[in-house]
Amino acid sequence: MREEFEKMAAAGKLDRRHIDALVQLTTNGFCMHRSWGFGRIKTVDTVFARFTIDFENKPGHTMDLSFAAESLRPIPKEHILARKTLDLEGLRQLAATNHLELVKLVLNSYGDKATAEQIQQVLVPDVIRDDWKKWWDAAKRELKKDGHFQVPLKKTESIIYQQKEVSLQDRLMEEFRAAKGLKARITVAGELLKNAADLTDKQAASAEVIAALNNELTSYVRTQPAVALEAVFVRDDIREMAGLSPAEGEISTQAIWSQELKLGALMEGLPASKHRRALESFRTANSEHWHEVLRSTLNSVSAKLCKEFAGLLIHENRFGELKETLAKLISQHTANTELLLWLAKDRNDSFADILGPEVFRAMLTAMERDQFNERRSNRLRDYILDDQELLVELIGSADLEVIKDLTRALQLSPCFDDMDKRSLLARIVKSYPAIQSLISGEQTKQETHLIVSWDSLERRKNEYHELVEKKIPANSKEIAIARSYGDLRENHEYKAAKEMQKLLMKQKAELETQLVRARGTDFTNARTDVVSIGTIVQATDLSTSQPEHFSILGAWDSDPEKGVVSYLSPVAQALLNRKVGEEVEFEVHSVRHRHRIDSISPFPKNT
Repeated sequence: MREEFEKMAAAGKLDRRHIDALVQLTTNGFCMHRSWGFGRIKTVDTVFARFTIDFENKPGHTMDLSFAAESLRPIPKEHILARKTLDLEGLRQLAATNHLELVKLVLNSYGDKATAEQIQQVLVPDVIRDDWKKWWDAAKRELKKDGHFQVPLKKTESIIYQQKEVSLQDRLMEEFRAAKGLKARITVAGELLKNAADLTDKQAASAEVIAALNNELTSYVRTQPAVALEAVFVRDDIREMAGLSPAEGEISTQAIWSQELKLGALMEGLPASKHRRALESFRTANSEHWHEVLRSTLNSVSAKLCKEFAGLLIHENRFGELKETLAKLISQHTANTELLLWLAKDRNDSFADILGPEVFRAMLTAMERDQFNERRSNRLRDYILDDQELLVELIGSADLEVIKDLTRALQLSPCFDDMDKRSLLARIVKSYPAIQSLISGEQTKQETHLIVSWDSLERRKNEYHELVEKKIPANSKEIAIARSYGDLRENHEYKAAKEMQKLLMKQKAELETQLVRARGTDFTNARTDVVSIGTIVQATDLSTSQPEHFSILGAWDSDPEKGVVSYLSPVAQALLNRKVGEEVEFEVHSVRHRHRIDSISPFPKNT
């Protein structure tokens, strides 16, 4: 074809600088266009100076030769895209019989490197028509063993083909030495463990890794104990794999746990796969008090860790203590959303006496409380909406009056929008048709009021002013600045600022709703002939003969350590309007309690 192109150039039909590119295109027969993708050159028309090319979505497309020379990139016949066109069935056979050769073909086609995602895009669904994950897992195992492929630890990084063969051990040790920081070295050490069977000299590799980990560990024990603990785990596993003995004076898990640590924060810093092992080591290091620490930490960790904590307590015959802790947190409405999310997900017969209507009350309280947290989470709310059976199961043991009360609480809750409320209420009505009239009827003015202390009202007002006067104006400035950066479609700062605006406006609406309902009081002139809001009740638990006191205050007042309870709480509801000498009997989570009211006094001002 070069002679033909030379003649065309002599006749003025082509620029001579295009000849080499056109010769390469016609010789290869395949090309790539930046917009139309891969194409196969079908014909060359030297009379009208044009190609006919079959692109994937533009078959039979004609293109001027000069334009083609400038806009098309030649693709060799050995390229994976060309091979798919010439011999697709052969590639399918190769995929079934020789994983490495197929991956090598792909990598060679793209400059000897490509990410796993790029390889998948090329091979699926034409070459690999079945389960890609299964095929890729098998191929990746072979790639790691073969000395010609560098398989990165991160999925987003490229797999590299190299002519010179390097053993798996040499590659991993090179990665280990090059890794920056203890966390990165832990990751490579984990790969050494996974591929222990294919190492050529386990003892030598293990000795080097253990020495390096021990050397770095000392600076992490106090500053990053979670990373240090993970390093100790992998170090001990490598030593066991290689059959080596511990080095003298090396840091142990006992040394890490002997510090003053916050268990929850440390556990959250570990990968989920290490949670169970870390808890076991904590239990071993704190044989006397481990269960007390777990119970006190249970309400401050993620739902996933709640499950691990509960699992260990149950396994070590501490189930009764666990239930006692859960019952207390639920009845006092102090359980957080993550704890309640775990309980909702993991509900089973063992917790049947806890999983009742009071759990849903506690959920509403926790979600409302979360509205004012900077790191608020909607995970519990979303789970309640997604799990069609949860709400009905929780209220299944309640009588109709309790269900009516819960329905009112749900209707007034700021945690769900109107559409979500209707969905949840429909689930209740489906099981309890008698609730329909309550839902469709108008709420009385009295039902919408909340009696609150002046202090708690002031706190909510301050939150509102902080939102309106500082956070929302600051967000408006962020939106204006981000908008100035240009193209809003690709402007991530603008999108983030707009999302924050939605969140702030929702918080504003929720606070306004609460403040409208609130009725402040200092509890002056509270009735003391019966238990009422604004009184201190001295009572005796008749089952233990222990004295207790309850300060019954506003809807937003709660300090269980000082005996302060909201008048909306179950305990307060049981005591309200009762007299001195009366015995109050009520049931919480299937456990019956009896208290005798010994005295009723007014709650002092400014306390």
